[in-house]
This record gives sequence, structure tokens and C-alpha cells, in this order.
Amino acid sequence: MNEIYTPPLGIIEGFFGRSWSWSDRSIYAKFLALNAFNFYIYAPKSDQFLRKHWQQNWPSNIKQELIQLREIYRDAKIDFGIGLSPYEIYLDNTSNNRTALHNRIKQINELEPEILCLLFDDMRGDLPDLAKIQIDLMHQVADISTAKRIIFCPTYYSFDPVLEKVFGKMPSDYWNTLNQSLDKKIDIFWTGEKVCSANYSNAHLQEVSDLLGRKPFLWDNYPVNDGAIKSNLIQLRAVDIAHSKLHDTVAGHALNPMNQPWLSQIALASLPRAYHEQDKYNPERVLREICIDLCGETVAENLLHDIPLLQDKGLNKFTDDEKNELLHRYSALPQNPFSDELLAWLNGEYVFDHACLTE
Repeated sequence: MNEIYTPPLGIIEGFFGRSWSWSDRSIYAKFLALNAFNFYIYAPKSDQFLRKHWQQNWPSNIKQELIQLREIYRDAKIDFGIGLSPYEIYLDNTSNNRTALHNRIKQINELEPEILCLLFDDMRGDLPDLAKIQIDLMHQVADISTAKRIIFCPTYYSFDPVLEKVFGKMPSDYWNTLNQSLDKKIDIFWTGEKVCSANYSNAHLQEVSDLLGRKPFLWDNYPVNDGAIKSNLIQLRAVDIAHSKLHDTVAGHALNPMNQPWLSQIALASLPRAYHEQDKYNPERVLREICIDLCGETVAENLLHDIPLLQDKGLNKFTDDEKNELLHRYSALPQNPFSDELLAWLNGEYVFDHACLTE
């Protein structure tokens, strides 16, 4: 029996709101290696040197942290990526901005990332030549970058109507132009039928492959919880059973984690299990196994018991009695980073960032 191909699996730190610490990011190298992931992409919305101030190099202290982080991932044999969002560069598509982009990619090359992403999400898109300009920028970047994989995130990366509602009407030929003119060696991020898709049907992914002229590279917005609604949730469940049937339909699969790095590990660890176990994948069984393995039995049993509150009901709908009971119970547990993180969330230490517009 031939072994089924598994595409590259990883995470993209690409959320709004409270950022991870450098220590959190470093710890993730070991977590990803132990759980059969292949890559990590650094693209936090809070790093303005990747977004609004993209023309500027990082200050020396941040650059040094990134150099150290890159070495940690290299030692763990996990591909390291950078996600650059040259904010609305196409509104001023002049030689000055082209020179700034050239210089910025050269600076990123100093980190020797295996993956470079150029991200045009969360930007205005109702421009007639949008696709043409973005393609030209992507080809410029691909010529300069030393990364072995280049990934493009279009402004319209889903069929979800919220994108046109927030960022303007998509040019009519946008996706067809990407298909016809973007170098086929460049991957394209796609989030599914929705910005936050629970699952991905093979029929949908085939439609997208035909539309874009290549298999999509999934940007999976699970278990991310930075939106107006999801910021009230802690998303712990294993990925949907449909994830076990995606092998030949995608170019890669990146999960976008929660603002809570420790609690994110529970859902994240289920993705490689889904791909590797295939028809034997059972989300409920996998969730229990992962939760006990990561959190210890006591904390795991509490979290598993509380999923209907944490992931379905949500913090903003808790009664005072429900919230106080959770605070009391988790405070009484032995010190544990998973329960500590939950207590911080219950105490309001994770606040919704209104810059997140797509939920």
C-alpha cells in the first residue's frame, strides 16, 4: 500500500490582540517538532514593522530576538517563515515604494527564512488593477527573496461576503488574473468558504484549485479567537473529521492559533493526527488523548468537562455564578500553564482588538 502524501503542516502566528511573548514563540519550536508539524510563520498583527511601518527594519532589540528565534527553529528542524504585509502599497505604486520593498526583503533575507509570505489581507481592494499590481509585486519579491517557498495572501481569500463588505467590491477579474499571470511556483493562501471555516469539502477545494490555477495553501482560522465573537471563546476541540481527507487537495495547511499560546496547543496538536490517522481519525478520542498528554489528567478533565461553557457559550454569556465557579475551581488546581492561562482569560486579561474587522 502506497503511503498517502501529507502536505506541509504548520502554524501562522497571524492574529490581532494580545501577542505571544518571545518565550512562548521559542517553546513552540519543540511543540511543533514533537507533533509532526513542518513550519512556523511569524506574522503577528501587532508587529508594525511587518504592517503599517513595513518600510522600516526592526529595531535592533527585536531583530536580535528574531535572529535567536530563527536559530531555535533551525535547531528543531522546523521551517521558519516571515509574513510581510506591505500595507496598501498598491495605493502608491511608485518607484520609492518599490525601492522600499526591495530593501525590506533584503533585510528579511538576513534572517534566512525558509518561507516568505506577502500578505495583502485586511486592506482595501476595490481597485481596477489590484490583481495586476499585486502580481507584479509578488514577482519582484520572488526575485529578491532567498526563501525556498513564497506564499501570497490575496485581498480576497475566501468566498465570504464579509470581505467585500469591509474592504470594498472585488474587481471582477481578480481571481482569473491571479490564475493566468501569477507564477505557478508561488502559493496562494485560502481560508475556505468563510473567513473562519469549520471544515473544507473536497468539492470546494477543487473549485478553488480550478479558480486559482493551483492547489490552495490553507490559512485555517482555527482555533484563532481574536474576533468580536470568538474573543469570548476558548477553542479546544480537535479539528473537524473532514480534515482527515484533505491530503491531495491542498498545497499546505497552516492553523492560526489563539491569543492563548498554551491552550492553543490542544486544538493545534490534532491537525497532524487528522492527516496521519486518516479514516481512523476520531476527533473526540484525539481531543481527550491530547488534552491529558499536554495538561495532565486533573487539568484535562476539568477542561474537557467545561468545553460547552468555554467553546460554545462564551465568557460574555457566563452568569456570575458560572464565572465565579470556574475561577474558584481552576485557582484550586495545581499550578499549570494551561489553567493559569484560562484564569487570565476569565479575569479579562485578553481584550478584543477592534482592528479585527472580519468576523
